[in-house]
Amino acid sequence: MVPQQLQAGENLTLWSGFILLGFSDVPELQTTTFNIFLPLYVCTVLANLTMVLLISADPQLHTPMYFFLSHLAFIDFCLSTAISPKALETFLLGRSHISFLACFAQMYVYLALIVSECFLLGVMACDRYVAVCKPLLYATTMSRASCWSLMVLVYTTGFLSSLLHIVLAGRLSFCQARNINHFFCELPTLLLLSCSDTGVNETFLVAHAAFNILSSFLVILLSYTYILHTILQIPLAKGKLKAFSTCTSHLIVVTTFYAPGVVVYVQPGQACWRDQAKLVAACYTILTPTLNPLIYSLMNKEVRKALRRVWVRKLVPQLPRIWKGI
Repeated sequence: MVPQQLQAGENLTLWSGFILLGFSDVPELQTTTFNIFLPLYVCTVLANLTMVLLISADPQLHTPMYFFLSHLAFIDFCLSTAISPKALETFLLGRSHISFLACFAQMYVYLALIVSECFLLGVMACDRYVAVCKPLLYATTMSRASCWSLMVLVYTTGFLSSLLHIVLAGRLSFCQARNINHFFCELPTLLLLSCSDTGVNETFLVAHAAFNILSSFLVILLSYTYILHTILQIPLAKGKLKAFSTCTSHLIVVTTFYAPGVVVYVQPGQACWRDQAKLVAACYTILTPTLNPLIYSLMNKEVRKALRRVWVRKLVPQLPRIWKGI
């Protein structure tokens, strides 16, 4: 996408791109932020890839719940990787250059993955609803074909709906000011640089975010309303605890995902929110993708057992050979 109109001063944006400022308004914070982001990003990559490989390697985890969990880990890995490397460069150098096309590509991938994860959490809530409320129909309802169909719908919705933002942003004119007061190309911040009327962009951004959040959250709310009703009808306390424990990790992940998203996108045009938005954005681009696999591994007995099985079956027999090679 290119700007609709390019005047003499606006050519700077197309050919020179943008400058990511990071936390340049607080220079002493840049190095500290780099030292925090780097280990978090490494943990994010290792934890999410481990989760994907573990679910793929252990046959006992080949169930709908872990199928969706592997896609959650994959999305978190891609989301963090789309943002973190450039952000780390920005923090290390104090500011960094990003081309016009790279900025729009980063913005598109980020939006598409955020929307995909939003709807995936709703699908995972439906999976828990069927597992708890309709256990006899679980195998047929959540068949392999059904799971793949749901994931295709999730990715299609995320990547197609987010494309409209890029089309609308590509029609804007950008003036000489090209400093993005953020550590990545986030749409609300980019709109502040435009010298065109961004009313349509902001309206669509708010409407799109509201639809994504409300529709997926409504699915989650309805699912857990029925789940809670079913759990309360279980006579034994042990049975209630077992049923609810299968949903605990998902509830925590939903909370950590939706809370920062609501804060950032409900008022995209207000510059006074930018400094706070950068801190909140760090949560859902770095912190949340790091926490999600840890939440599911630390709070899930099946995942911990699978880690031990894979360790004993595949890694331990290789240790003598590795040691001998050293």
